[in-house]
Amino acid sequence: MGGDAYDERADGRVAMSTRWWVVDGSYLGRVTFRHRLTPSLRTWGGHIGYAVRPGARRQGHATAMLRAALPIARDELGIDPVLVTVAAGNTGSRKVIEACGGVLEDGRDEKLRYWIGAMAAAGGPGGGPGGQG
Repeated sequence: MGGDAYDERADGRVAMSTRWWVVDGSYLGRVTFRHRLTPSLRTWGGHIGYAVRPGARRQGHATAMLRAALPIARDELGIDPVLVTVAAGNTGSRKVIEACGGVLEDGRDEKLRYWIGAMAAAGGPGGGPGGQG
């Protein structure tokens, strides 16, 4: 994963970092890290968001991207466990999050909230509630 972009905002919004997922020189997607959680992000956004280019979907890239993002969140940003949210009807993303060790905490406002602990990146058990505030 490469291509850092840091967004330290003077307007009080949460700092974010973005990494691009590139394979053989082709852009396939991105992962965005939110460095801390606000009350809104606890429901709607979480610590990590990801997107895969439409032509590259259903090829395992989302799972690989999220798996690669977990140690970055832990080691570079000090976030452990991470919160990842998903629309309740987004079965593909739910499977990605669960494959990466996500443990469902609850659902709020049409969003499901999953926590993933640092050990999940290494194949260990997922994390529980908590995280950066």
